[in-house]
Amino acid sequence: MTKPSLPDLLHAAVTAVGGTERPGQVAMAEAVAEAIDDNSHRLIQAGTGTGKSLGYLVPALAHGERVVVATATLALQRQLVERDLPRTVEALHPQLRRRPQFAMLKGRSNYLCLHRLHEGAPQDEEEGLFDQFEAATATSKLGKDLLRLRDWSDETETGDRDDLTPGVSDKAWAQISVSSRECLGATKCAYGAECFAEAARERAKLADVVVTNHALLAIDAIQGAPVLPPHEVLIVDEAHELVSRVTGVATGELTPGQVNRAVKRSAKLVNEKIADSLQTAAETFERVMELALPGRLEVVPDDLGYALLALRDASRNVISAIGGTRDKSVQDEDAVRKQALAAVEGIHSVAERITLGSEYDVVWYERHDRFGATLRVAPLSVSGLLREKLFEERSVVLTSATLKLGGDFNGVAASMGLSPEGVEGEDVPVWKGLDVGSPFDYPKQGILYVAKHLATPGREGTRGDMVDELAELIEAAGGRTLGLFSSMRGAKAAAEELRERLEHPILLQGEETLGELIKAFAADPKTCLFGTLSLWQGVDVPGPSCQLVIMDRIPFPRPDDPLMSARQKSVEERGGNGFMAVAATHAALLMAQGAGRLVRATGDRGVVAVLDPRLATARYGSFVRATLPDFWYTTDRNQVRRSLAAIDATAKADGK
Repeated sequence: MTKPSLPDLLHAAVTAVGGTERPGQVAMAEAVAEAIDDNSHRLIQAGTGTGKSLGYLVPALAHGERVVVATATLALQRQLVERDLPRTVEALHPQLRRRPQFAMLKGRSNYLCLHRLHEGAPQDEEEGLFDQFEAATATSKLGKDLLRLRDWSDETETGDRDDLTPGVSDKAWAQISVSSRECLGATKCAYGAECFAEAARERAKLADVVVTNHALLAIDAIQGAPVLPPHEVLIVDEAHELVSRVTGVATGELTPGQVNRAVKRSAKLVNEKIADSLQTAAETFERVMELALPGRLEVVPDDLGYALLALRDASRNVISAIGGTRDKSVQDEDAVRKQALAAVEGIHSVAERITLGSEYDVVWYERHDRFGATLRVAPLSVSGLLREKLFEERSVVLTSATLKLGGDFNGVAASMGLSPEGVEGEDVPVWKGLDVGSPFDYPKQGILYVAKHLATPGREGTRGDMVDELAELIEAAGGRTLGLFSSMRGAKAAAEELRERLEHPILLQGEETLGELIKAFAADPKTCLFGTLSLWQGVDVPGPSCQLVIMDRIPFPRPDDPLMSARQKSVEERGGNGFMAVAATHAALLMAQGAGRLVRATGDRGVVAVLDPRLATARYGSFVRATLPDFWYTTDRNQVRRSLAAIDATAKADGK
């Protein structure tokens, strides 16, 4: 039988989902197929509207070997598993003569644990916690959530938290889920045969395409814990998020509360001398943390060093002692041991990592008004980890609407451990970059306006001229505004002032769930929506409800951000430009994502307004602008007001 051609397969898939075949999508599919065939790597920038999901799914399904697709957001995972993959598999079946299987796989704590549900969480009398299902009243929020979870456990086929609608609080979910460290293991658990997490793993082992998230990919690759099935091809969508998610997985933290919980959970399982040793170490650590001031610790202070050494040694002794514990008087002894071990191993791991010290780690204190101080440790860079663990044994395709920063792929490639494009060397993965463009005509559909006349933003304080400019732009646009702010404080201050000055409704992130806010924003064109980081990347509202996207300032990382400033300093010590490599790159990536909220369909028109003159005047401005969609560019405030008024009038004439 003749092997079906890629163009024929892509045409069948696009027709099945009711889409339109686009040149960029065809180019992407061909590049993915080529990477799979010659076992090489690709960085593919595919602008909004390209249809990149089908651009990689079709060649992946046609390949016949197992493919893992990792995404950053739940929304895209659901889209792939619930919409794109089922339709594509059915569309390709007549030509492939087979129905490729697909499955979603997440971390264990995302699945309901039947052991926890039926036996309850192992708890300490000192903590005064109750048996949640008997003592939680049906009138309390926690009680209602737990009763719902118990009923849901009889209905659900997946046990996946994201399949529970409406959801429950994190506190309720924590009562019926376990981490991988706390899990008893299928063979030791009375409910192992029915386990939802194990069932998900089994489905993944049989699947041709496994959809997962960046965090689980990082755990699988970096921590040496094989949770994903063996695979020949890895496709990373939303790849601009990968370094951040991997850094998160590789970051450790210690708090006094965490240490005290470990003390309580292990106390009954070890002799008094060993328990007292950990208790004393915990008290010493807590005293040190009470005096901790926020900021990076380039050298670990003596008092903290002694406290961590004591924690490390005491927790190691507890781990050894628990390993030999068998106390049948303790109810559900295996679960108690597992939970205690998980808590103490977490303490030991972080304490040892910091006491050993590494030039490749950054250590710092954070302080929260409500929760007190936290000690954190994170890798200075994850590029070496990614180069070694991600690219060596499989073909990797990295794709996103934003991979070219300042006009080329080299910045993103370097952050992932890849050399500049075209540069080959020993042990350096070879890759190619491809920008397949966008079906949108950005210069005709959008304007990039920089308010060059405004004062340069300072670190603190309300900017009166900025708020005035914001009010005038919203009035000209007739509402229809998505306000993206670099801080929640800035978003709140602007919302409070403009609610006094404007008749347009202003929604504010945090006052309702994000989903409800976006729904309300899309439903009423007169409405504005203000918010911070998650809105920069999480809003998809085509049409007249979003015709003005405003960014209050260039979103550089805070100068006192310990990890970012350490990375910047490291680049400078190697002779590079730390500001451009770290701060400007971070800002450009976010701004490109933010600007991408404006044009979501071929009929969209509007303005991206940046209320920070540095985008027009500073030397790095051209680098950042080169990363944004190719909108028509102006600093003429009168011109942009006329354009907004004309766009608003057209929308109203169309009844929108």
